[in-house]
Amino acid sequence: MMLYFVGAGAGKFVTTWSNRKQSVQSGSENWGLGFSTEGQPPTGNATPDEMKQYDAYYMGTSGDKVIYLTFDCGYENGNTAPILDALKKHNVSATFFVVGHFLETSPDIVKRMVEEGHTVGNHTYHHRDMGAISDKSEFEKEMVDVETLFEEITGQKMCKYYRPPQGKYSISNLQMAKDMGYKTFFWSLAYVDWNVDSQPSKEEAFNKLLKRIHPGAIVLLHSTSKTNGEILDELLTKWEEMGYTFKTLAEIDS
Repeated sequence: MMLYFVGAGAGKFVTTWSNRKQSVQSGSENWGLGFSTEGQPPTGNATPDEMKQYDAYYMGTSGDKVIYLTFDCGYENGNTAPILDALKKHNVSATFFVVGHFLETSPDIVKRMVEEGHTVGNHTYHHRDMGAISDKSEFEKEMVDVETLFEEITGQKMCKYYRPPQGKYSISNLQMAKDMGYKTFFWSLAYVDWNVDSQPSKEEAFNKLLKRIHPGAIVLLHSTSKTNGEILDELLTKWEEMGYTFKTLAEIDS
């Protein structure tokens, strides 16, 4: 089966994990997904069991109609507040993966995330291609600098959850993250919401996010998306009407 990317660089095709494992041992690779049946889990670069060797996940496997909602936060442009409002209205706890710039410029929003019961995870300090980093100390600095600033802002230790920027990774740095005590979280559902100059319409967003939702989905959305800020309340309602409930990443497969 061939896979296609759902992140930046969509359209490039790759083969399965077992045929590519050696090639991604040290070189950068893109996380990719293939969807074959509406409402059913996609196929990823690797199986969930293969990913678990590195404490890495891209979806839950219990078969229950559960969604794990996550947001990547590169910078603040006014759309995070309505996202937080919708989550609060529906009593949904999400995970926000933040970079250094977001922490530097939006500490009050980070504090709100924590105060309202959300998890804040590590998206690296400079949003680099982490898969291209082979030096362990260089990799660790990208992670530790986020941890340090988060603790300065909130007075709390950062949760050891990591999302590779743009889904770029290598097996060696999945192992580096694991050695640091991190769990790595990719995703099993996303859509083209990151281009602030070309936002999807409500109809386009619902077409992807409703048709491709599936049991155990780790959903990736971007907090910079105006569309996400506008539709999230209704989107959560529609998912609830489809029989889905929401859990945190800490509860994956529990």
